[in-house]
Amino acid sequence: MILVTGATGTVGRAVVSVLVARGERVRAVTRNPSTAGLPAEVEVVAADLAEPASLAPHLAGVDAVFLVWPFTDPAVARTTAPEVTRMIAAHGARIVYLSAPGADQPESSWGLVERAVEASGAEWTFLRPVGFAANTLGWADQIRAGDTVRWPYGGAARSLVHERDLAEAAVVALTSDGHAGARYLLSGPAALTQEEQVRVIGRAIGRELRWTDMPVEEARVMLSAAFGDPDFADAALAGWAAFVDHPEQVTDTVERLTGRPARTYAQWAAEHAADFR
Repeated sequence: MILVTGATGTVGRAVVSVLVARGERVRAVTRNPSTAGLPAEVEVVAADLAEPASLAPHLAGVDAVFLVWPFTDPAVARTTAPEVTRMIAAHGARIVYLSAPGADQPESSWGLVERAVEASGAEWTFLRPVGFAANTLGWADQIRAGDTVRWPYGGAARSLVHERDLAEAAVVALTSDGHAGARYLLSGPAALTQEEQVRVIGRAIGRELRWTDMPVEEARVMLSAAFGDPDFADAALAGWAAFVDHPEQVTDTVERLTGRPARTYAQWAAEHAADFR
C-alpha cells in the first residue's frame, strides 16, 4: 500500500495516476475526499498535515509515503513536520519527499522538512525538482485574453520539469530499492528563457505571443498578495533574477530513474494547449 499526500495537486495527482496504471494499491490523502475526482481504484481518505493526528489512522499497512508539504511558512515546518515524519516512521514506511533545490538552505521550509525526515528514522529519498512546467499555467489568463504575457525577468532561463516525469521518478523511488538516502535533482532536458517558453506556448496554440517585462516592484506586490507570503515572493523573484545570468541546471536524473529522456517543454505545452485557449 502506498499513501500519497497532496493527492489532488499537480504532482500528487500524477503520482496517483502512475501508481494506478502500474496496478499498485493507493491510499490518497486529501482534505476533501468528496471533491477529489480520483480513480475508483483509489482509497481516498481525509486528513490535513497541519493536524498530524488526522493522518495517523491512515498509516496502517502503508509501505511507502509520497510526502508533499503544502506549507511555505518555515514555522509550520519547524513545529509540525517532526511529528508527521515520526508518525510515518513508526509504521515502518519509506518516505519519498517532494522537496526543492532550496532545501540546501536549512532554515527554508523544504530544508526543515528534510531535516525532520532524516531525524525520523524512516528510509527516505528526496526529490528536488527545479521549476514545474505546470507553474506556467499562471500565464493562461493573460494568453486567453490577448497576445502578450506581462511578467518579470523574461531572460530567466529555466529547465522546467514535466509533472508526469516527476511522478514517474517518484514511483520508481516509492516502489523499488536502491534509492535510500538519495537526493535527486530533477529537471527537463533543456533550459529555456521565460520569453522562449511563451513563444513555445504560442506555437502549441497556433498564435504568435509576445513578452513584456513587468517591473520588479510591481511583481513583488502582486506575488506577495498571491502567495500570502512576502518572503516567498522575494525568494521567487531572486531566483528568476539569478537565472538571467546563470541558467537553471539541466540534469539527466529523469532518464536515469525512468529509463527514458525527460519530456520537453514543447511536449508539455502541446499537452496543455487547451488550458491556454
